[in-house]
Amino acid sequence: MAAEIVNPRSDSGTRTGHEGAEEPFDPAFALHRGGKMAVQATVPVRDKDDLSLAYTPGVAKVCSAIAENPELVHDYTWKSNVVAVVTDGTAVLGLGDIGAEASLPVMEGKAILFKQFGGVDAVPIALGTTDTDEIIDTVVRLAPSFGGVNLEDISAPRCFEIERRLQERLDIPVFHDDQHGTAVVTLAALRNAARLTDRTLGDLRAVISGAGAAGVAIAKFLLEAGLGDVAVADRKGIVSRDRDDLTPVKRELAELTNKAGLSGSLESALDGADVFIGVSGGTVPEAAVASMAPNSFVFAMANPNPEVHPDVAHKYAAVVATGRSDYPNQINNVLAFPGIFAGALQVRASRITEGMKIAAADALADVVGDELSADYVIPSPFDERVAPAVTAAVAAAARAEGVARA
Repeated sequence: MAAEIVNPRSDSGTRTGHEGAEEPFDPAFALHRGGKMAVQATVPVRDKDDLSLAYTPGVAKVCSAIAENPELVHDYTWKSNVVAVVTDGTAVLGLGDIGAEASLPVMEGKAILFKQFGGVDAVPIALGTTDTDEIIDTVVRLAPSFGGVNLEDISAPRCFEIERRLQERLDIPVFHDDQHGTAVVTLAALRNAARLTDRTLGDLRAVISGAGAAGVAIAKFLLEAGLGDVAVADRKGIVSRDRDDLTPVKRELAELTNKAGLSGSLESALDGADVFIGVSGGTVPEAAVASMAPNSFVFAMANPNPEVHPDVAHKYAAVVATGRSDYPNQINNVLAFPGIFAGALQVRASRITEGMKIAAADALADVVGDELSADYVIPSPFDERVAPAVTAAVAAAARAEGVARA
């Protein structure tokens, strides 16, 4: 509605550009004109009495009370329900390092998804630095205004260190969604795919294409949840102990994964594998998909072009998932992060633990229930059961793990 008001579509289907030239109408630009979000008051300011309560002198009483008892900030400000969405613009969607300002439309989008799907307020913060120490120091200084920090679209391997060091310094949840949101939804879909084919996670051997933020997090998380084995491939092949070109992050990954001791190419690792998980782009040859085990699962999540086209995957796999909304079984982070943060904020959790993430994945999987089928191993983001289920599960897990403070 607002986009049409500020940038109305003409009858001719054109609009006037900034230099006066007629340009074809583009609904994406129309929707984004003026931004996708705004600050809205939750209390009225209609007269001097309202003003004296919302601002001076009434506000001074609340400030003084918080100064005496800092915990009251959760009751008398928005802190307990607001997340900072922080980026440096170095790994934006499929666009890469496009800079802080160009990342803002994505950060605004993330913020409105927080509100739409989890009832959580969020503020986009695009930082004008890519220096790890500067990012950490800046977020620490901003933290008193927020109940949680969602790191977004920060390139690997810096993202791992930034998240770890921020969580060490802050007593509020710090969550890199590119890593953990993807991992949570992947685990939920994989649990249901295994259930559909009468197997457990422990029965499965997986191969992950991509050793960036998502690939590393998915591998670790699936092993934590009980996956039988997983091998991860980067551009040079399988991440294995015998390679001498690994970064510290990949060396750690090599110690945790690949129990089978595989080496060589991604394609060779797929021979007999039960699961393919793609978070890298590129293309996997059809012959490699055909070499996978019977009743295999193909989760080709690159956007807009999956590593394995669904038409090809369906020839060989029992379950096919992508990152796209126009195919069944969309692995979409929006299924996870709004409810995870809503649950963590609800109990004022100091961090988001592995147990809380596993609880979120289990809750997502359970939403599918008896409706389980090859084309329905993960619910839709628009299923109204999703966010409440994840929120409740995460809050309960936070209490069980001793990180809840309310």
